[in-house]
Amino acid sequence: MKISLNWIKDYVQLDAGVDEISRAITFLGFEVEQVIRTGAPVLRDVVVGEVLVRDKHPNADKLSVCQVDVGPAGGLKTIVCGAQNYKVGDRVPVALPGAILPGNFEIKQSKIRGQSSDGMMCSAKELGVAEDASGLLLLEGRPALGTPINEVLPPGDVVFDIEITPNRPDCLSHLGIARELAAWFKLPLVYPQEKFRGSTDGVPHPELLRNVSVLSPEDCPLYTAHIIKGVKIGPSPAWLQQRLSAVGLRPINNVVDVGNYVMLETGQPMHAFDARKLSGNQIIVRRATDGEKIITLDGKERILTGRMLVIADAEKPVVIAGIMGGQNSGVVDDTTDLVLECAIFKRQAIRWTSRRLGLTSDSCYRYERGVDPHSALEAAYRAIDLIVETAGGRVVAPVFQVGGDVPWKREIVVTHAFICARLGFVIPADDVRAALESLELNIARDEIDEAGGPVWTVTIPSWRDDLDRPIDLVEEVLRLYGTEKIPPAVVLSPGLIGDDDPLVLFNRRVTDYLVGHDFHECVNYTLRGEKEIATWVSQAAAVELGLANPFVDDQSHLRPTLVMGLLGTLKLNQSRGVAVSRLFETGRVFIERNGQNFECAAVSFVMAEPLGERSWLKREPADFYLAKKFVSALAAGAGIDLARQPLVPISGPYYGWQEGQSAAAGEMAQGWTTRFGLLSLPMARAMGVDGKVYAGIFAILPEKLSAENSRRRYADFSLLPAALRDLALVVDASVPSDEVRKTLAKLTRAAIGNAFALEKIEAFDVYQGKGLPEGKKSLAFSLVFRSSERTLTDDEVNAAFQKIQDEVGQTTAWQIRK
Repeated sequence: MKISLNWIKDYVQLDAGVDEISRAITFLGFEVEQVIRTGAPVLRDVVVGEVLVRDKHPNADKLSVCQVDVGPAGGLKTIVCGAQNYKVGDRVPVALPGAILPGNFEIKQSKIRGQSSDGMMCSAKELGVAEDASGLLLLEGRPALGTPINEVLPPGDVVFDIEITPNRPDCLSHLGIARELAAWFKLPLVYPQEKFRGSTDGVPHPELLRNVSVLSPEDCPLYTAHIIKGVKIGPSPAWLQQRLSAVGLRPINNVVDVGNYVMLETGQPMHAFDARKLSGNQIIVRRATDGEKIITLDGKERILTGRMLVIADAEKPVVIAGIMGGQNSGVVDDTTDLVLECAIFKRQAIRWTSRRLGLTSDSCYRYERGVDPHSALEAAYRAIDLIVETAGGRVVAPVFQVGGDVPWKREIVVTHAFICARLGFVIPADDVRAALESLELNIARDEIDEAGGPVWTVTIPSWRDDLDRPIDLVEEVLRLYGTEKIPPAVVLSPGLIGDDDPLVLFNRRVTDYLVGHDFHECVNYTLRGEKEIATWVSQAAAVELGLANPFVDDQSHLRPTLVMGLLGTLKLNQSRGVAVSRLFETGRVFIERNGQNFECAAVSFVMAEPLGERSWLKREPADFYLAKKFVSALAAGAGIDLARQPLVPISGPYYGWQEGQSAAAGEMAQGWTTRFGLLSLPMARAMGVDGKVYAGIFAILPEKLSAENSRRRYADFSLLPAALRDLALVVDASVPSDEVRKTLAKLTRAAIGNAFALEKIEAFDVYQGKGLPEGKKSLAFSLVFRSSERTLTDDEVNAAFQKIQDEVGQTTAWQIRK
């Protein structure tokens, strides 16, 4: 926000330098992004002169030779000039030889096309006071000849461009910043005094406005309308134009300028209607209907929804409430009667409408952050005073007020001991009290506690809605006392010996693993859009994951998986031609089961085909089994052995996965779940992702993680050689190989008993085709036997292996392939 120093001085008489004021603003908690100096710099040897003679230059068609009288500053001067906008008798700025203009341009006596010139007549741009370089700056009021130009030109200003923090909407105004500076420099603050206090001539004028109704009071708790009759629209006075121009607003006319002025002064937005343009002579504050349209002041047609608040007349919406007026609702040159609106709107409603329409304004910026409802009427009275002063007219009945000024009372009890304890050093009680009262945080009651220290009941003004706890007052005291006065001290902190949180350890472990396998880490938003959510979960789950009051449509639901964000990142990289095929993310997901949402820690990855990659060596592409390998490693990081868990094919409502090429394990009843495999090809194409994408996600309740899970325990191993045997089984083609492996392992351990150990059993070949019956497949397994006490002999291994084959033949429907 831009703050004019000249404007601030209307409320507090600052005599500090610009650097000191800038430092004060910074220490008060606001960032000064830029300091802008306006107006003419100090210009020596630039004076007022009068053109007495203007003759054509003998050697140049576009130049003139002028005789210019600069009075006591040098008498009559001959000056060659190329401007065309002046005449004999005009008084203009004259830069004499030796003058240095902005840009370090020094004026010298010289010859121009053979004609001597004793100086230069100047434009506004050459003096540094404006951008107009089309002609000379013609001085109004005929100032005395020879007067230094700095005494004639309007005084300059200093404008501070300040970043106001979101919790301080009271400082989105000159009065708010003036209040802060008055407290810092310990100076009195002078508030503007309103002349109008609500009284009218008592004669109603229903032909101008006969009714105001608010149909959505939850969105508009207070709406006031005053009728001003007999105004004359015209340019604003110079002082008002200078105030607005200094902070970057373009003056329009006296009524519009007053509305902008009061908004920048008090922080309260306003809107002035041309009374004759209100159909039915009424104002209705209501929600728009779906599809309703309005053309705003920027000339664009806006299509509204039923959630948007509008100010309407009897026929149509005329203003998007709190944001921007309609093209045909405001005052124009022939307006004579107007209705002045001053209202309070619900900040969430204004913010939602602004984001949805992609439309913002100075009013919207303030309503979004919060406007003090308890000073709205004073701001309206201030605006009425200025309109009557600059545009004439009178306030007539009726005056409308819908909604009430809810009485404000907030008190915080705080002790001097509490403030000093939180600060870590002692500030005298008198200084604490002075700091609070300088911010108009007045002491309603001053008592003594049991230890003999002061206990203050502090009254909080309505514009400081951010103060509601004793600790907030500690910050206010320190701001005013000065953080640079904090005494140096040795920091004493006990050393804490302890392990990191299990969740941190888990995230660190899986991150290290995936980065080591050439994955790139991503970070995405926790909130996703409704359409995207419907791809992954059932409709009932989507309802449970929806936010009650989302800010924007594409962040309306809690995410049930990390894969969605990773796909978006993959799409972005593919569209930019970035050859990234492996991505992963750790974060929180929200899994719905039977109407209950579980917040889980999760890790997910995606592997895409390396499209367009040129390489001398073609690597094997990712597949289901590689995804399973990575998910198994992630589960192991949480202490879960996925090999011991039953896998089930994914089918049903999990539309994000390709049915038949994806699997799941675990349930929330166990505290964890995982899914992996090929992502749905139609879904990936619909998102704009090219090629096949394999993915995996592992999610676990944080309380299921423990430091014990991450500890590696020593396991003894044998130095004796292993004995290997291979066994091929003919099974139904629909039977998963892992199911066969687990059953075979169980039979093997039962067959060998305690004689020695089955160290490992793995499938190494799958065959379907010639030589096998229809609907059958051959699975070949490698069995590894070992003893920790002796070297196994062929005889004992062969005997055990035969027993295993006998058990398979007797207890299963499988056939041993010879």
